[in-house]
Amino acid sequence: MLPSRLVNPDLLRAQLLAWYDASARDLPWRVRPADRARGLRADPYRVWLSGIMLQQTTVPHATPYFLAFTTRWPAVSALAAAPEADVMAAWAGLGYYARARNLHACAKAVVADYGSAFPDDVARLRDLPGIGDYTAAAIATFAYGRRHVVLDTNVRRVLTRAATGTEFPAPAVTKAERGLATDLLPEDEPTAATWSVAVMELGALVCTAANPRCASCPVADLCAWRTAGHPAYDGPPRKVQTWAGTDRQCRGRLLGVLRDTHGVVAHGRLAAAWADEAQRERALAGLLADGLVVAGPGGYTLPD
Repeated sequence: MLPSRLVNPDLLRAQLLAWYDASARDLPWRVRPADRARGLRADPYRVWLSGIMLQQTTVPHATPYFLAFTTRWPAVSALAAAPEADVMAAWAGLGYYARARNLHACAKAVVADYGSAFPDDVARLRDLPGIGDYTAAAIATFAYGRRHVVLDTNVRRVLTRAATGTEFPAPAVTKAERGLATDLLPEDEPTAATWSVAVMELGALVCTAANPRCASCPVADLCAWRTAGHPAYDGPPRKVQTWAGTDRQCRGRLLGVLRDTHGVVAHGRLAAAWADEAQRERALAGLLADGLVVAGPGGYTLPD
């Protein structure tokens, strides 16, 4: 286990849970505190959809997409029945188009293999297309009330700071870090589910990566990092995500041209969309290999 400097884990849980009850954002994929008190849980379809959308973007950016998806396809069966091209078009602007393809494949698998009901078992959830450890744990926890560690970037940062006095966690989740998170998880399943989302919320709103609001933190008096004087991170280099000029941006630009054009798009139009020829051709080859673009007579189209 990571060395913990927490003097009173029970007090940490109590203070953070009380803060969450009073301060939680009203997000469309969550159960409101009053409904949670009545034993209601989140819809697994909505937990899954929001989890996939939020992997590489922010809540403000993802929310309108989530509302558009759930209005157009209110259940996983409706999404599964939609043409893949419609799902891809609706995803435009969220990036990583392979996720949209996996989203559609996962919806089809849930309908075909589980009668349109997401399984409640983490192992079976992980076997579905596009679902990893975090999303599987989130569905089992928030939709089915199971007791699982849910480790996203925000949770890892909060627990690392509060319990170990370190500014940031290691680049990848370690066994010791998961053990610490498990030890801090309340034994009661419903409380454990609320704890997981409360820690996540604190990391999103208060214990942020840059400019954390320690003066407003409900557990500041228990935080080992604050007590130590906010020592700067001195661990392995942290991965910093970029966007401008990347292959990912190039792929998105090419898909945008195809999405906004009716019919076949000539190669020359794609060339005009991205000046770097080597990068453009590499991105186009990747899109073709992934099945996100189809080559045909005279140019390229999105798949039917």
